Amino acid sequence: MYVGIALGSNEGQKNKHIEEALSFLRNLTINNHFLCSSIWETRPVDCPEGSPDFLNCVAEIETDLPARTLLAFLQDFELSRGRLPLGSREKNGPRPIDLDILYYGGERVTENDLIIPHPRIAQRLFVLGPLAEIRAELILPGYSKTVKELLYELDKNHS
Repeated sequence: MYVGIALGSNEGQKNKHIEEALSFLRNLTINNHFLCSSIWETRPVDCPEGSPDFLNCVAEIETDLPARTLLAFLQDFELSRGRLPLGSREKNGPRPIDLDILYYGGERVTENDLIIPHPRIAQRLFVLGPLAEIRAELILPGYSKTVKELLYELDKNHS
């Protein structure tokens, strides 16, 4: 199963956090399938005032892990790198690392704490831009347009 994962960091040694997360994701992949966009520096979106800029990228791995298990691994990694647990952190506050499942093959998941494809994927330039670098022609489950087309539309609306 090909899985897209967004990475973001806006606290501490951002480059180091991204590199460690990419290494972690490489270790999760099977069949040596690992794609990664360039790293983008972006302004915070929907974050508390004064939040630092982010480093963002998108990786695609191949995994046979169930989505729920993958989510648990990603959350454990975030906590191991200093991210505060849910319930004790400010919503969208600064964080050393943030890992979000963007898509999980062609599957759609709608659970309380897991929605795939990511519910705001088509509204985030900092996700669609890097994703377009590695999977421009991908059509996400529930969408009729490619990532490249979604990015074009979003970019046009923000210009």
